[in-house]
Amino acid sequence: MKNIILIFSIFIGIQISAQQKITVWPKGEMPNSKGLKLNIIEEKEGRITQIQEAELFAFLPAKEERKKMAVIIIPGGGYRHLTYDLGGYSYAKWLNTLGISAFVLNYRLPTSPDLKQREIGPLQDIQAAIKLIRKNAAQYGISPDQIGVLGTSAGGHLAAMVSNIPKDYTELKGDWTSISTVPNFAILVSPVIDLGEFAHKGSRVNLLGENASDEKIKEYSMQNSVTEKTPPTIVFHAQNDPAVPVINSILYYEAMIKNKVKGAMFIFPEGEHNIGISNKTALTDNWKKICADWLGNMGNK
Repeated sequence: MKNIILIFSIFIGIQISAQQKITVWPKGEMPNSKGLKLNIIEEKEGRITQIQEAELFAFLPAKEERKKMAVIIIPGGGYRHLTYDLGGYSYAKWLNTLGISAFVLNYRLPTSPDLKQREIGPLQDIQAAIKLIRKNAAQYGISPDQIGVLGTSAGGHLAAMVSNIPKDYTELKGDWTSISTVPNFAILVSPVIDLGEFAHKGSRVNLLGENASDEKIKEYSMQNSVTEKTPPTIVFHAQNDPAVPVINSILYYEAMIKNKVKGAMFIFPEGEHNIGISNKTALTDNWKKICADWLGNMGNK
């Protein structure tokens, strides 16, 4: 009898901790696809290198604690893989402690053999995800006007892209066309921004290919796309980041200042390319309190 109770308790625990999986694209409407049937490839636990189509994983606080704000989390991985656990779920659980709903996006990677045009595949997926969450905001108990993005590393590049490219690449028709693809705010953590001199070369090659033109590199270097319409943005980076040079964030913030975009930038002396929920120093760990206060200020507007 005790064994039965234990098994039942474990089952209930699994049910409670399981997150809702949401297919991003309406059936038959995913653009930029050759129609290939792909298997999910997970090279190791928490790191996916191939998916069939984009998926969202919803992390919702208790209704009594839920605020109107929601954040779509865009995992990094150099546009070669998706660090959905460390770079996705961990941030979502932290946001839930603030009463903020979170949705982790597993997007199609530009290295996917199914994509017709590699560099817009991830952008199409995050744009569709924003539309989907806005359209169903009432169902989740959130506001369609308080939907932000949080991107880490290459996910930060994608968060910057969706913040600065207003053109709708989703190809969705009907009532979808009136829903904006641009987030209301953005959080960039150790973001890839520049694809030129200061690029994380792996991200550039995976997104644009081996022989990208100077014009294409300039187009997808996000400091060049910031305008006065860029949503409020907060940027975090470590000075000793060995993977993505801190100048990436500096270039983006300089463009924000030039275009009078509201926001902030914080550069910590340590943290390397590992600023996250668990940090090696108390100073770097302060990014979470700073971010929480900033989000609280955003939510009060």
